[in-house]
Amino acid sequence: MILISIGSNLPWPEGRVPLQTCNDAVEALGLLPTLRIHRVSSWWRSAPIPPSDQPDFINGVVALLGSINPETLLEALHAVENRFGRQRREINSARTLDLDIIAMGSMIRSFAAPVLPHPRAHERAFVLHPLLEILPNWVHPTLKRTGRSLLAGLPAQPCCRV
Repeated sequence: MILISIGSNLPWPEGRVPLQTCNDAVEALGLLPTLRIHRVSSWWRSAPIPPSDQPDFINGVVALLGSINPETLLEALHAVENRFGRQRREINSARTLDLDIIAMGSMIRSFAAPVLPHPRAHERAFVLHPLLEILPNWVHPTLKRTGRSLLAGLPAQPCCRV
C-alpha cells in the first residue's frame, strides 16, 4: 500500500481554496497510471510546523494500491503539485499543494530520493491522525511502532477534522 500525504494552505490563481485543492488533488492521484485509490481520509486542519505566521493547513492521507517505482511516483507527484501552482521556494514555506510519499508498503530507502518511509511523518500529528483514520493498525516500517503509539508520544500539535 502506498500512502500519500496531501496538504495545502494557500489558494492558487484558479480561485481554489486549500480544501478544494486537496479534493482536486485526490482526483489527480486517481488518474495516475498503474495506481488506484483505495482509501481517503477526512480533512484535518493544523497549524504550520515549525510555527509561523502562515495560514493553517488542510491535510489528509490517501492510500493507493498498485505498482510503481518510488522515483516515478515522486516525479508524478511533483507534476501534480506543479499543475496546482506549487512553487518551491524555501523549506517549510506556505504552498498551494504539498504531496509527500509517507510509505510504500514496507520499503525502506535511506540514501536516494525519495527517502522511505518519509523521515518526519512519524513526528507529525497532521499525518498520523488522517493516516490512522484509514489504516488504524498501521505500523511504521523502520521504527516498528504502531501509528497510535507514535501519535500518543508526540508533543501537543493542534489538529482537528475540518
